[in-house]
Amino acid sequence: MRILIVKTSSLGDVIHNLPVISDLKKHLPQAEIDWCVEDSFAAIPRLHPGVGQIIPVAIRRWRKQLFKAQTWQEISAFRAAVQAKSYDLVLDTQGLVKSALLARRARGPLAGYAADSAREPLASSLYARRYSVARDLHAVVRNRQLAAAAFGYAAEDAPDYGIAVPAAAFDWLPAKPYVVFLTATSRDDKLWPESHWLDLGKRLWYQGFGIVLPAGNAVERARATRLAEGIPGAVAAPPLGIAELAGVLAGAQAAVGVDTGLTHLAVALKVPTIALYTATDPGLTGVLGVGFHRNLGGKAQTPSVDAVLGELQAGLA
Repeated sequence: MRILIVKTSSLGDVIHNLPVISDLKKHLPQAEIDWCVEDSFAAIPRLHPGVGQIIPVAIRRWRKQLFKAQTWQEISAFRAAVQAKSYDLVLDTQGLVKSALLARRARGPLAGYAADSAREPLASSLYARRYSVARDLHAVVRNRQLAAAAFGYAAEDAPDYGIAVPAAAFDWLPAKPYVVFLTATSRDDKLWPESHWLDLGKRLWYQGFGIVLPAGNAVERARATRLAEGIPGAVAAPPLGIAELAGVLAGAQAAVGVDTGLTHLAVALKVPTIALYTATDPGLTGVLGVGFHRNLGGKAQTPSVDAVLGELQAGLA
């Protein structure tokens, strides 16, 4: 059986879809599973041994560079890749019109959420097979139940993200056990106060832990540098790709992160994780896994340093 999964973005959503692959390989071990994903997040499905071909798209970039020759070359390459083989089923777990339109390019029957379940109900009109999944379930559970309904099995056990990476051995990492601080997120209202990060970092340093602060863009790197300068022995990490960052997380004793996809990656790697929410409700999209993890805060809430440290010490123990 050949299956194409369409889950293009964002980083957290792509990570939330990994247990679908584990479920499929458990119940359909001979299945060949391909995945259509935004090229900037393609490193995530590559971490799962159950994924075969990665079919990249770059919708966000293509929209901004529509009149460039390279854009149309990449679109042509996508069309060729997605039509290169026939699939027994194409499953869109994104539930958006744009993802459904991408999925329709593939050769095979298309399945997805019913109108009462899809994030964009109009998307369901593009599917040949439609399945209702309760909207008040966690995103990981919804993905799994959709796939289970489409392929006729039950997904009732704990989610298995199916990924494991070796710990990184970069020479800039602290010599002592370390905790990763994931301080960057897409919205300023999701940030945790820098004073809180400084306090938590100093208190962990006194307990014998180093601190690693990854960052992406210039604003995030500036923040990481400020924090590293204020925390004894802390390291502002150099620019890292997702696969390299996964290795840094895999070697950590724990991770503390705001509402960002990388916090979900830590949980997927079974790293003890504290997730901090200040502007969103973690109920349906908070971290979820089988290892130690905690969701703290919520809308208009700011978790205290004492609360974070208390939970973190339980995870470190």
